Amino acid sequence: MSDTACANRRPVALGIGAGDAIGAAFARRFAAGGYAVAVARRDASKSDALITEIEASGGTAMAYSVDARDEASTVALFDAVECDLGPIDVCLYNAGANARFLILDTEAEMFRKVWALSCFGGFLSGREAARRMIPRGSGTILFTGATASLRGGAGFAAFASAKFGLRAVAQSLARELGPKGIHVAHLVIDGGVDSPAIHARRRAAAGDDALEFPEDSLMNLASIAEAYWTLSQQKRDAWTHELDIRPFMEPW
Repeated sequence: MSDTACANRRPVALGIGAGDAIGAAFARRFAAGGYAVAVARRDASKSDALITEIEASGGTAMAYSVDARDEASTVALFDAVECDLGPIDVCLYNAGANARFLILDTEAEMFRKVWALSCFGGFLSGREAARRMIPRGSGTILFTGATASLRGGAGFAAFASAKFGLRAVAQSLARELGPKGIHVAHLVIDGGVDSPAIHARRRAAAGDDALEFPEDSLMNLASIAEAYWTLSQQKRDAWTHELDIRPFMEPW
């Protein structure tokens, strides 16, 4: 790539676990901010509509398939994104399995699967991002946390242990990589997200298909994406490692 092309290239943001909620909102916000966006999920074709939307608004976006729990698949993803779009400036690990199982119903294999996606995958992605960012002396690695990152709950032994672990991975990377110019940040999403899945879950729990939600009682996806954007744009003299966000009426 020529010096002129390098100077004119768009910065690159990669979202791993980029589903239709938080991951898609991340992609939209960073595309709007001038980034070329790569979104990765198990089935890349599920992101076709998002890619079309971003490109229609003048952005650059590509979708990739990845098994975030698999080392070879994760390495191949990073190689492909840097080949197609250029050096990755921002990487978000957003994959996770918010599964609730009472302890007597939690099979060993299910526990391992939840841990592999919510924690081990974050380690793999963080390592691969670091391998590419350290020689450049810059970059941002973001991790999506949850209420379960801070405290366990009944029925969440698998998920909370994985999220605790991911938080520890993020802290360890921040301490190791910060002096090398890499910003590592962990976003604790402490509350419900305004998405169809959360609406359905809460209505099912209440046994009320017509249940209405008070205004701003769930976090808007664009607000969450804005938090990621803010973290990614911080100057290195005042980096935030952990940011917790919640709706105004959320008990904590």
